[in-house]
Amino acid sequence: MKISFLPITLLLISLMSCNPSKKSSIPIEGTWRLVSATTIKQGVSSTTDYTKKSSMIKIINHSHFAFLRHDVNSPKDSSNRFDAGGGSYTLKGDIYTEHLDYYSNRNWEGNTFNFTVSISNDTLMQKGVEKVEQEGVDHEIIERYVRVR
Repeated sequence: MKISFLPITLLLISLMSCNPSKKSSIPIEGTWRLVSATTIKQGVSSTTDYTKKSSMIKIINHSHFAFLRHDVNSPKDSSNRFDAGGGSYTLKGDIYTEHLDYYSNRNWEGNTFNFTVSISNDTLMQKGVEKVEQEGVDHEIIERYVRVR
């Protein structure tokens, strides 16, 4: 009796290609520290150095992301500025799409943000548009992260 493995092979290839988070060879999973962020609004850009007064990390697993940010030398009382959010994401090629399910400012929740990402050595570059009508936000961002070891 002769068994053909072609139908089984085609089925396995088809099943493996159904997972959207695995359609990219960009090794995005891990913990990342934000180094700088440039915001461009109406042609005017401003850059924030996140190695001085603020600290932010982004944690990305196979299906979700979360970010945590706080001021480095803020008071220990209720005036301490802390920011956090997260949700699910997809990565197809170099297109990274965040679905923000949780955020300290509820007006941002439920929004989807599309970015182009690239990794060179231990540096992640993320570029895209943030638009949140309820907050009057409509700008381009370019963020540079380094992998936390």
